[in-house]
This record gives sequence, C-alpha cells and structure tokens, in this order.
Amino acid sequence: MLAAFTLAVVGGIKQRQYISNVRAEMEQLESAMERYKAAYGFYPPDSSKVVQNVPINQLYFELLGTTNIGTPASPIYQSLDDPTIQLPQSAVNNIFGMSGIMNCSKPGSGEDTPKAQNFLPNLRPNQICPAFTNSTDIHSFKMLITSVGGPDITYQPLGVGIIGVNPWRYNSSNPTNNPGGYDLWIQLSIKGKTNLICNWNKQVQIQ
Repeated sequence: MLAAFTLAVVGGIKQRQYISNVRAEMEQLESAMERYKAAYGFYPPDSSKVVQNVPINQLYFELLGTTNIGTPASPIYQSLDDPTIQLPQSAVNNIFGMSGIMNCSKPGSGEDTPKAQNFLPNLRPNQICPAFTNSTDIHSFKMLITSVGGPDITYQPLGVGIIGVNPWRYNSSNPTNNPGGYDLWIQLSIKGKTNLICNWNKQVQIQ
C-alpha cells in the first residue's frame, strides 16, 4: 500500500511539473507574439493546411525569422535559426498553404527596410522539433514544440514513429476562443488522458 501511495504521489508531482513547464513555454510564446504584433501590426499568420489531421504551422519561421536567399520573384526562405533549413515559395505553399513568410529580410533591401527579427531569442533546443518532412513536400522544415514531449510515448501527433515531438497548435485567422486575437494550445497525453493547456482557459481541460 505504501509503495502504491508513493507512486501515486510521485506521478501527481510529475504531471503538475509537465503542465507547469508547458504554461511557462506558452507565456514565452505569447510574449514573442506580442513583440511580433508590435513590429508588424498583426499576429503571425497561421497555416491553412492540416494534412491528415497532423498539426502543422509556420510559427517557427515567423517568430525566429527568415531571410530571402532567392529573388523577390522566386523567394527561398532560409531560417535565421538554422541556415540548413531553406524553403522555396512552392514548399511554403505546399506545406503551410501560405504565399510567403512575413518575418523575412529581403535581398537587396536598403538600410531603412525592416530586417527579420528573432522574437524568441531564449528558445531552448528541445522546444524545436528536428528537421521534419511530411508527405506534401520533399523539403525539411521545423516547428515549435513543447519540451515535455507527449509525454506518453504512444501520443505521436506528427505520425507513427515520431516519438516525443508535440507541436503547438495555433489559429490566428479564425480563432473561436479569442476573437480578434489568436488561439494557442497544446495537448498532453498523460496516463492515456488528453490534457488541454490553452490560452483561453487557465484551467487544464481533460478530454
């Protein structure tokens, strides 16, 4: 009985730690998005594509910044965070359903032209997923994820075999919970139960 009680207490502490870490990371993202809005006048655009119910968005590129190493007519968006990640316009459209990346330095721009900014300078490596390729395009891309993982290894929202990679969900084009703003949320699978942590309710919602 004592062993069972101890395991229950330890499990409860770990669950609260998962949720506390996610909330801290969400606050970090919210601050970055407010800085983004102050610079651009709007929140980062969201993705118009969700392929096979896989949550995909371009927050990584919008909040960490890109530069165009192509031409104005044929842009190639290179991540400021990882120069090996390069997406031509066709890939941005195929993967995210978007016409471009807003937070981007333009080639040949004058000194008075705004440069891309990294709005998440203190992001930890475990808050970015490894280079990922999906069925819509051959180009690798990255996304913002929670550092706590699923945390259940059976929860694999990016597909079977991609363990511990749990991306942030984001809606700014038509938010249902924060009209005029954006919906930001993460789903944690803890002991087989889905825990929703979001920016429209301070309470964790068990689904």
